[in-house]
Amino acid sequence: MARLKKTKSDNEQKISVPESDNWDDLLRSLQVVPKKLLGEILVQQGAVTREQLAEVLHRLPQQELRIGEYLISKNIASEANVQKALAEQVGMTFLEKLNANVDRKLVERLPLRFVKNYLIVPYHGDGDVLQVAIHDPFSLQPLDDLRMMFSDYRIETVVTVRREIEKIVTQFFEQSQAGAESMIEGLEGTDISLLSNIVEVTRDLMEQDSESPIIQLVDAIISRAVSERASDIHIEPFERELVVRYRIDGILHEVLKPPKKIQSAITSRVKIMAKLNIAETRLPQDGRIQLKLGEKELDMRISVLPCYFGERVVMRLLNKTDMSFSLEGLGFEASVLELFREQMKRTTGVILVTGPTGSGKSTTLYGALNEINAPDKNIMTIEDPVEYQIPGINQMHVRTQIDLSFARGLRAILRQDPDVIMVGEIRDAETARIAVQAALTGHLVFSTLHTNDAVSSILRLVDMGVEPYLVNSSVIAFMAQRLVRVICRHCRTAYTPADIELEKIGLKRQDLDNGKLFHGAGCPHCKQTGYSGRMMINELLVMNDDMRLLLSHGATTAEMQQAAQRGGMRPMRQDAAIKVVSGYTTVDEVLRVSV
Repeated sequence: MARLKKTKSDNEQKISVPESDNWDDLLRSLQVVPKKLLGEILVQQGAVTREQLAEVLHRLPQQELRIGEYLISKNIASEANVQKALAEQVGMTFLEKLNANVDRKLVERLPLRFVKNYLIVPYHGDGDVLQVAIHDPFSLQPLDDLRMMFSDYRIETVVTVRREIEKIVTQFFEQSQAGAESMIEGLEGTDISLLSNIVEVTRDLMEQDSESPIIQLVDAIISRAVSERASDIHIEPFERELVVRYRIDGILHEVLKPPKKIQSAITSRVKIMAKLNIAETRLPQDGRIQLKLGEKELDMRISVLPCYFGERVVMRLLNKTDMSFSLEGLGFEASVLELFREQMKRTTGVILVTGPTGSGKSTTLYGALNEINAPDKNIMTIEDPVEYQIPGINQMHVRTQIDLSFARGLRAILRQDPDVIMVGEIRDAETARIAVQAALTGHLVFSTLHTNDAVSSILRLVDMGVEPYLVNSSVIAFMAQRLVRVICRHCRTAYTPADIELEKIGLKRQDLDNGKLFHGAGCPHCKQTGYSGRMMINELLVMNDDMRLLLSHGATTAEMQQAAQRGGMRPMRQDAAIKVVSGYTTVDEVLRVSV
């Protein structure tokens, strides 16, 4: 290769360029590329082997990825390993955890889109030193832009993983959106035009291009609901006011009263996000919104119902990021959980989970399916709708508009060679009979019923038209459950209960630890409610010969209840009493939800 030479006149600045036949040496001398290659650093750190690196370098020219991205995408190296190597490559510090409180004033000086697009954020200031976290240390232009915006600081840059920056962005976003009340005050004197600024769905709430106060208000309502762990948002129109309520731990709480005059604009915004017909105000509509809130993925089911004073909107929030399907975390007593797992290991039969709407039946079924999920099992479900997707399980949702009902879907599933079937709900005799027949032909079937207790479920199946001998032959267990609120751990306080309070749930004073029970005094962590989170109370009835004999002879509910308890079933009220004595919940809460 010809040697490079640079000649300039006396008036021109002279550039010293070494003469070399090696482009790598030339580029390194100009500091265009690092002195150490990323692959070499990863090998030295033990993150990859030389054989793995050689294979990657062979395949990399066919990919449109950098070596670090490719290693992460193929699970050859973790993101932390790659980021640590990048930091060493450019001479920066690597921090896997950013253990510092975010200074909101610093983040507010940057456009949020800039932070999200370039994954660069100032996270801590100390005097004239500003600590900045960056994901890609080779993103020089954004870093230069940030230095210009913070020219009053000396910048110290650290390299970190993506999730740490997204946590900061999420924290800032939730803080910046929490002031919905002040936003409403600003709307009081505003002339709101229905469609003036409502243009299209902002799929990621972090990317707020529109300055429409309606869009900002709806986004604030959603983000605040997520931060307060709400399961539902209710937007309710009345004659002279509009009320926003959140359902938190099963209880509705009023949070906002937006001006009545922006009612239609709020409803239209939600409809557009859910791809519903904004011109149709006379008929109910159902839709779905999938969006992101920082690092959290949300799936929202939308129901719009025309009422006398306008359209009522209910938004069911499904936080897919924070959801965990673990039976241990639901509130099972150890002995009950062991017995339930024994039934789950069966290869045939029907297991029914019963309770009213909102009692956690679907969560229990998801936990059971997730636990028995294995490569050697074909697990299929039909649900209305599919709330959460579980890897490795084939899930189908009911479509009544095309006549895809539970019964029709269940018949189709039986032709797919399943081992385990989950039917979201048994609503009619046809579905019940097909589920029973599926169990009799060698399948394990999970489903739900709307009954108050386990014993009532037996007679409910008979009332639906399933013959008693088929129930005896197919159903192996009934589990009834409710959800009770858990006492807030930050304000949990002991007290001495009255005798009448103990009698209500069948407790005696000698059952208590030091004669004390617990309740929540109320604090900022629980919004002064005394409760934070929920857990299950339940009763598990495993069918035995005595129960089958009673069913065959047409026994009453009371007779079957007594037989179930003789067979070892602990009634739900007793399970609740154990959790009250253990300090998990209160007597009032048990009485509120249990029969």
